[in-house]
Amino acid sequence: MHLSKAVILVAFFFAFSLRGLPLAYGQLTPTFYDETCPNVSSIIRGVIAENLTSDPRIGASLIRLHFHDCFVNGCDGSLLLDNSDTIESEKEANGNNNSARGFDVVDRMKALLESACPATVSCADILAIAAEESVVLAGGPSWAVPVGRRDSTTASRDAANAFLPSPFDTLDTLREHFTNVSLNNSTDLAALSGAHTFGRAQCSTFDFRLFDFNGTGAPDPTIDPDYLAILQQLCPQGGNGSVLADLDPTTPNGFDNNYYSNLQSNRGLLQTDQELFSTPGANDLIELVNNFTANQSFFFETFVVSMIRMGNLSPLTGTEGEIRLNCRVVNGNLTRPYSSLKRVQSDEIQIDRRHIIQRRRIALRK
Repeated sequence: MHLSKAVILVAFFFAFSLRGLPLAYGQLTPTFYDETCPNVSSIIRGVIAENLTSDPRIGASLIRLHFHDCFVNGCDGSLLLDNSDTIESEKEANGNNNSARGFDVVDRMKALLESACPATVSCADILAIAAEESVVLAGGPSWAVPVGRRDSTTASRDAANAFLPSPFDTLDTLREHFTNVSLNNSTDLAALSGAHTFGRAQCSTFDFRLFDFNGTGAPDPTIDPDYLAILQQLCPQGGNGSVLADLDPTTPNGFDNNYYSNLQSNRGLLQTDQELFSTPGANDLIELVNNFTANQSFFFETFVVSMIRMGNLSPLTGTEGEIRLNCRVVNGNLTRPYSSLKRVQSDEIQIDRRHIIQRRRIALRK
């Protein structure tokens, strides 16, 4: 990062911190695993890189897991817990059911980390690091991820239903969701929405805009007509709601600022995307969309600050919570060692380590 960018980034961070938000940056630090698990980021990055070869949207799915984890009682890995006798999983909440994905990839990361650094890296930190690595692998900015979170032993489907933003929200409701978790409903909202610069969405999350918007019998008037025709063909009325559409039709797998230029062209896929630019009176958001479109570096810098702020929402630290041995199950419910639940052969682990090292060497030569 150039010196000027670093200065701007620090200035942003301290400006936001002084607003009195409950940040816990003093409890989290990017060096937390330097001695206990120095290869944590490279192991996570290697798993993502391997999966990207067959699943180009896995990076977007992983950052969404981090987002949906942090919005429900803080960044504590609660989203990863499965149903049990004592837990009603957040995976089946309205905002996650049949849409949140990548859990098997997180399992793979955890298995490798348990082999390399047993009982050391929390599932909540895996999500935070995976979000950053996913952005970098897609061509976006990098940042030193503050870590040291611990995992919750509970989940709350009711809280997930209450606090997770929905693609059907009005702008006022969307702002309220951000305010409820102590995020800024202008800058953080606009910047974190930029994560929709990669990934996919199901037709069922936006097809109500295409034919009978708000009971008018006509499409959403904020959709560009040419884009509308494309979406109507992809998602015909009464069609398969699980068909996928690119959130960013310009560069669907790259992390850049095209998401914002799409909004200027009335090509935001979700209602909550286009509302950032097309809602009358939302001058603060319209100005941010224009600024992010004009200056990708400014978007990257603001996005990094907002990601750090989101990652600092109510983390469990110190002796709070636990370090789960299996991200799907609290430790008290494990009936046998984690290694027997998710067996990873030693020769397979060595292959993965060599794979990660080789990828890093290739990257350095580029």
